[in-house]
This record gives sequence, structure tokens and C-alpha cells, in this order.
Amino acid sequence: MKPPIRIYLVGAHATGKTTLARWIRDRYGMPMISEVARGVLAEMEAQLDALRSNLDLVDRYQTEVFVRQIEAEERQPGSFVSDRAFCNLAYAAHHSRILAGVAADPRLERYMASVRAGIVFFLRPHPALVVPDGVRAGLEWEEVVRIDGMVKLMLEMFGVPYIPVETLAMQERVRLLENVLGLAGLKPVAERELDDEIRPLEQTGPRERSGNGHKTLAASSS
Repeated sequence: MKPPIRIYLVGAHATGKTTLARWIRDRYGMPMISEVARGVLAEMEAQLDALRSNLDLVDRYQTEVFVRQIEAEERQPGSFVSDRAFCNLAYAAHHSRILAGVAADPRLERYMASVRAGIVFFLRPHPALVVPDGVRAGLEWEEVVRIDGMVKLMLEMFGVPYIPVETLAMQERVRLLENVLGLAGLKPVAERELDDEIRPLEQTGPRERSGNGHKTLAASSS
């Protein structure tokens, strides 16, 4: 049995991670682990303005997002695509005080080992994609670039192999993903369904022809 294939799309906000994750989900029939940050924010009944000004609230929020991301992946034992990985820690480095504690948490190294075993696409930012999303603090291009740099630092620091996605064109992004996932042995749902239809014909065809041949021979002998 093949080991599960786990696909991560990492990077700053407004880089198109969720759009590509949904494309992979639909094309390859994979479960998708969505961003947990919005759910945590709703449960805490916190507003974005409060996250900018209340450090205790920010610390609690970023810690919970980190834990929830790990839990969400652990609940999915098979293959999946995720539009996040450790990305919230890049925000935590800029907006909270939890990073030293997270760095000492053994769950971080175990989690990063899991990410290293997956297929990681690192989406680089473009100014045209920077639009308000209601969750991430900092919507300026300079902030996006800083987060991008922090994500890259963590990828390098933890030795995570990654494929950079630097083009903005969706067509070129999709072609890159198709090539990489094809090399990993993944087939789109449509191709798998076609294989499932052809395989029984290949398996039963010769036997049926052989059986018909015996009947014809027996009939001619009589």
C-alpha cells in the first residue's frame, strides 16, 4: 500500500493558497484541510482590531491556531491537501510573544517532520493579490513581504524541501502543480475513473475470448 500523500500550500496571506488547494481537492479527489484561523477567531468572538492591540489575546489566538492545525491534520490519517501548515507562526513572530514557547514545544519538531515528508508548494506574493481578508493583521504590501520572508526562513531552518510558485498566472500555476503531482504518482479523478473502467475489460476480455473459442471448437468437433 502506498503511503498517504500530504500536500501543503504555504506562504503569506493573499498568495492564492486556498484557490490552489481547492483546485487540487477537486481535480484529485483529496480531502482538504481548510484554514483554522477564522474558526478560532469566531469562537473567541474577537475582532481584528482587538488582535492588533491586545497582546494577551493575540498570544492565545496564535497558540490556539497552531494547536488546531496539528489536530486537524492528525484527524486525517490518509492523503490530504492543506492550504496552511506552520504559516501562522510567521504571523506569531511579528505580532505575538509565543514563538519561544512554541520553539521549545516537542510538538513543533514532530509536526515539521510530518511537513518535510509531504509535498510543499511555497507561494510567493504579488501586489495584485493583496486584498483585505478580514482575518490577517497587516494588509500592506510590506507586511506581506515580511511574512513571506519569515515563511521562507522557517522552511530553510527546518530543512523542508519545497517547490516555489512564483508565477501569477493560474494556467502556469496549474501546470506546475500537475507536473509535480504527476511525478509523485497522483492521477486526476477523471483518469482514475477511466482506469477503473478499462481494467475489468483487460482482465475479462481474454478469458471471454478463450471461452468462446472453446465453444466454437467443441461445436465444430460435434
